[in-house]
Amino acid sequence: MTETAVPTPAVALLTDLGPIEQLRAGRLPRRLAQLAVGLVLYGASLALMVRADLGLAPWDVLHSGLIQHVPITLGQAVVVMSFVVLLLWIPLGEKPGLATIANALVVGFSADATLALLDPVDGLLIEVPLMFGGIALCAFATAVYVGAQLGRGPRDGLMTGLARRTGLSIRLVRTGLEVTVVLIGLVLGGVVGVGTVAFALLIGPMAQALMPRFVVATR
Repeated sequence: MTETAVPTPAVALLTDLGPIEQLRAGRLPRRLAQLAVGLVLYGASLALMVRADLGLAPWDVLHSGLIQHVPITLGQAVVVMSFVVLLLWIPLGEKPGLATIANALVVGFSADATLALLDPVDGLLIEVPLMFGGIALCAFATAVYVGAQLGRGPRDGLMTGLARRTGLSIRLVRTGLEVTVVLIGLVLGGVVGVGTVAFALLIGPMAQALMPRFVVATR
């Protein structure tokens, strides 16, 4: 599963709350529902990219490589790597939230469920729209789940934690992480293609455009 940095215009709309404060903040039923919808759609977007078979998002290149060597499904690989990444939060001092654990579990299971419902497709007339649909759905799901203000997913937390510790920009840290996971995924036999490039170029601007519409005020 690939996660996206919160674009600059949306940052001012978000609050940096600890796990208890997240639950005590206002409009909790709405935010919990929004979190659940966003994470389920996130997993579905991963499945669309897989079925398009034109290349996966950077983190999913790593996941697809991992399953070449370990007898688990793609969704299970997302879950396993989420908890591995969470271990890297410890020296970074990142604060988990409800979305952190929910992201680690729900996205992988949703991806597997969607893959079970979608048959493989053949032909660019179907694959290309499916690829762009997966990217658009991922951007939408990112805006929805992050906008619920219930914490960051494991990979987003790793990115922001490294940026804070190193003093480097979010963009530079994100790029470094994505290049690293793609290279590891390639070594493991992961799937790279035009979809990988399209995702990298489009996900940021699309999420930036959508994010302000879904941030829920907590005060």
